[in-house]
Amino acid sequence: MNIDQQGLSKAGISDAFKHALTGGLVRPDDTALIFYDLSFLEDRIRRLVSAFPAGTLHALAIKANPLLNVLGFTREVSPGVGVEAASMGEVRLALHAGFDPGRIVYDSPVKTHAELEEALRFGVHLNIDNFSELGRIAGILGEQDPLSTIGIRINPQVGIGKIAESSVAGEYSKFGVPLKQSRPELIDAFVRHPWLTGVHLHVGSQGCAPEMLVEGAGKVYDLVMEINEKRADAGFSPVMLFDIGGGLPISYEHDSVPPSVEAYADSLRLRMPVFFGDSPYAGQQPSLITEFGRWVYTNSGWTVSRVEYVKRSPDVNTAMIHVGADLFIRECLNPSDWKHEYTVLDRKGNPKEGKSSNPWNLAGPLCFSGDILAKNVVLPGIEEGDYIVIHDTGGYTFSMWSRYNSRFAPRILGYKGDSIEILKEREGMDDLVRFWG
Repeated sequence: MNIDQQGLSKAGISDAFKHALTGGLVRPDDTALIFYDLSFLEDRIRRLVSAFPAGTLHALAIKANPLLNVLGFTREVSPGVGVEAASMGEVRLALHAGFDPGRIVYDSPVKTHAELEEALRFGVHLNIDNFSELGRIAGILGEQDPLSTIGIRINPQVGIGKIAESSVAGEYSKFGVPLKQSRPELIDAFVRHPWLTGVHLHVGSQGCAPEMLVEGAGKVYDLVMEINEKRADAGFSPVMLFDIGGGLPISYEHDSVPPSVEAYADSLRLRMPVFFGDSPYAGQQPSLITEFGRWVYTNSGWTVSRVEYVKRSPDVNTAMIHVGADLFIRECLNPSDWKHEYTVLDRKGNPKEGKSSNPWNLAGPLCFSGDILAKNVVLPGIEEGDYIVIHDTGGYTFSMWSRYNSRFAPRILGYKGDSIEILKEREGMDDLVRFWG
């Protein structure tokens, strides 16, 4: 496995791309491709599983990477792996990928009555977003015990991280029940409904420090301890499931050191010991659910595009490539918060070295002026027919694919050692017509 401190090395990426070139997997029409290092991905999952107690359900976020072949791969890595679904479509995708319903976590904040009925019929773990949804579920269940385990999403209100758009635990959030304003109502809900045996929180994704994540979990943990005392008085079993969400930041830069999942788990262990093996409930061990997406997937993948044209000027040169806001909408529209590293490969896949005298813009193929992936980056000299590698695109990239301009979605390859497989084929005209039809 060719990895450096944080992600995949340039040498390893070059080797994989050359292997694909010589193996005929990069055809003339494959102007852009996405690659996954499956060994790196497997290592990430195993690290995650090892960091948390046995019995933890690691529900990997489908929204980070919905590829069926990748979902199937993760399912085979460890029995501790499940999936987190943000829509009923993702629930069905998970079932299609072979996941047991009990290993699917359904989190959408906007679930219809029919979708709630379907989720309860499937028996997936269900996180309620608000009190109105709680009332709907209570009405559906009546006097019946649910096949599903059920929790409530709680906003711990611990603040906003460095990226507002990926922070969801401020004083206001569209997600969940606010803890400060609704603490009595939350306690009452758990005392009125014995089948309500889980809690859920999510502080945010990239830009949220581990200390903030731990603080959020700690606030909900304190609530759970209070709830369980009152449930014991009512003769109910304790809250047994604690869904801490995901959100551990990663590094998009090889010279920076992101927080480790092991250190994060150690901090959680100190703050919420009941869910890490120190159970006060005789014969019952509460368990955790995680919902990592970016930390698991992103560093395992990379995107490569052929340089179609080069435009030169006295101040800045522009490489016209075949990916832009169709794959990198956040990067193009919010470049101050979302950046990648880039490598230039020659026609044969060898890394190019040195620095061009002018900086480079990497411009995409879409018909709007904001379709520029990177501005004023220092790179080696680039020629038509070279390739640009965009590092760290394994999560929240292809899952956010845009249909604008009707570009064909690229071929996606997975590799493990010298073995390369097609995870998803490049779209063709029939696929495009089917979509717009």
